[in-house]
Amino acid sequence: MSNSSDTLILLNAVILAVTSEVPRFLVTTHGDHVPQGSGPALPYGPFEPSHHRTLEIALRGWVEEQTGLPIGYVEQLYTFGDRYRDPRELAGGPRVVSVGYLALIREATPPGDAEWLDCYDFLPWEDWRGGRPDIIDSIIIPALERWIETAPTENEKSVRRERVSIAYGAVEAGWDSTLVLERYEILYEAGLVQEADRDHFARATETGNRAQDVKSGPPLRAATGMMAALDHRRMMATALGRVRGKLQYRPVVFELLPDNFTLLQLQRVAESLAGIDLHKQNFRRLVVNNRLVVATGKFDRQSAGRPAELFRFRRDVLRERPAPGVGIPTRSAS
Repeated sequence: MSNSSDTLILLNAVILAVTSEVPRFLVTTHGDHVPQGSGPALPYGPFEPSHHRTLEIALRGWVEEQTGLPIGYVEQLYTFGDRYRDPRELAGGPRVVSVGYLALIREATPPGDAEWLDCYDFLPWEDWRGGRPDIIDSIIIPALERWIETAPTENEKSVRRERVSIAYGAVEAGWDSTLVLERYEILYEAGLVQEADRDHFARATETGNRAQDVKSGPPLRAATGMMAALDHRRMMATALGRVRGKLQYRPVVFELLPDNFTLLQLQRVAESLAGIDLHKQNFRRLVVNNRLVVATGKFDRQSAGRPAELFRFRRDVLRERPAPGVGIPTRSAS
């Protein structure tokens, strides 16, 4: 399963779907490379250089084999290769390098032990559709202020304060919805997510130097979301931030919709990904004026009230201009 005696190359898929206005990640509860009790894991498969012509071909093949779900839109996210990201490396296991991919599909029931989980169960501070989440001001900001004060030097204290200020919207520009990864990594460094306690305990146990290796600071806060295996929540944060950025300049939202949809369905899916509420008339005006959709002449008669007109994505827009996004703002007021 590896390309050398001491390195294991895996392909991880962050598979995202939106159903009933809920963005969901596809996860599994166990896998050969996932330590037991470490939380749900993203689907994965090995890359065999002698058998696979390209990384993407390998990814598509094993995802469909494992989940029964063919993936359409897929793009490479990032390569995750930090030392000891898999705790078994400490015990003499191979260095595990994962190439992460983002895949967008329409939700379907997967076989086996795979299941869909709400992405905001893992990243609860990212959902602003009902306003600024309470967890930010009641738990996160007070704990991060304590973390800032524990910095060993004044320079480090200043660096931490600036990072928190930018990531959590305590600046004039407000909340930047694309900084999902930056916010998660700050929480991990500050010991405010369950993975931090888990990882530091594992490393300390293996090195036999627990007193020095266990990270001090704010206590574990289970309220900061569901734990995922290894660094898979970091992959999820990377994927959500990427999707939010792409909403500006690529029509990725249409990968998550049926062929025919109402404008309200389109708006709700876009809002669920962006994590913010959008002005109904402004959104519809932007989508229609930019000719992203075309009316089908049919109506949705299953919804209550007056039947809504059905639209479809106008694919010609991909050839007409370089950045045909739906124009969702990346920043919202703090």
